[in-house]
Amino acid sequence: MELIEIVGYAASVLIAISLMMSSIVKLRIINFFGASIFSTYGFIIGAYPVGILNGFITLVDLYYLSEIFFKKENEYFRVLEVKTNSEYLNYFLEYYKEDIKKFIPSFSFIPCEGCHVMFVLRNTIPAGLVISEYSDDDSIHVRLDYAIPGYRDFKMGKYVFNEIFKHKKVKNIYSDPGNEKHESYLRKMGFEKTELNGNTIYQLKVNG
Repeated sequence: MELIEIVGYAASVLIAISLMMSSIVKLRIINFFGASIFSTYGFIIGAYPVGILNGFITLVDLYYLSEIFFKKENEYFRVLEVKTNSEYLNYFLEYYKEDIKKFIPSFSFIPCEGCHVMFVLRNTIPAGLVISEYSDDDSIHVRLDYAIPGYRDFKMGKYVFNEIFKHKKVKNIYSDPGNEKHESYLRKMGFEKTELNGNTIYQLKVNG
């Protein structure tokens, strides 16, 4: 097998992998590399329709990646608080139950007196759900911080922790651990692993 054929196969594999991504950002990034390599491959072997088509896909990926990373003013976030007995909340939790369990296996929603439930709307779409419990010692315990597939690019998390919780009179935000991906997300949000009452937990210090 010649080197150019290996390049063609590699590009095809990258494009196939990109289509398996639940994250829009990962899909666009991997698809960009796959399409750009495949475009180059097409022009080299003289398959100009292949080269032109994949070149166009590369430009489309670049456009949407620039929209995601550089045009933040086009993004509209808003928090919509609901009651713990909300019918839509119950439907949302049931619909995404299996996916939530993958990220936070220990999560089980039990309504409590200090519970706050808020949907994070992203351009009017309910892109995520945050369930937290407020304590008397100026702390918040986040029981669930979940973003639906396609909106896991950390923007929602930054909005919640930098714009919402930071303006509340709290000193510490605690979050339950989860699987490797969820804990990696928590670390990127500034959380640090610690111990609380003999349990492993993640802590974010805010407001001094």
